[in-house]
Amino acid sequence: MPSIMKAPISFEQFAKNPTMAIFFLVTLAVGYLYIDNRINYTNQIDVCSERVVRLENKIDNLSFRLHKSDSLLARTAARLEVITEFRANAE
Repeated sequence: MPSIMKAPISFEQFAKNPTMAIFFLVTLAVGYLYIDNRINYTNQIDVCSERVVRLENKIDNLSFRLHKSDSLLARTAARLEVITEFRANAE
């Protein structure tokens, strides 16, 4: 049989001092909202961390491709210069 949770404040206490009872309920609500926001921020941080890792991998890949294309461009420019000099000397 499930145990029934007893309310932290009874109706008689609420009727005697409604201001304190409302203050108690507001404190519970603020505590819940604080914990809920903290969980949401933690989830957002986890999602952003995963995204940062993916983007860093993408940057590494693109940097490698840029380095490779720069090397090919330099090699092609050097060959073009050699061919141009060879043709100029052949004439």
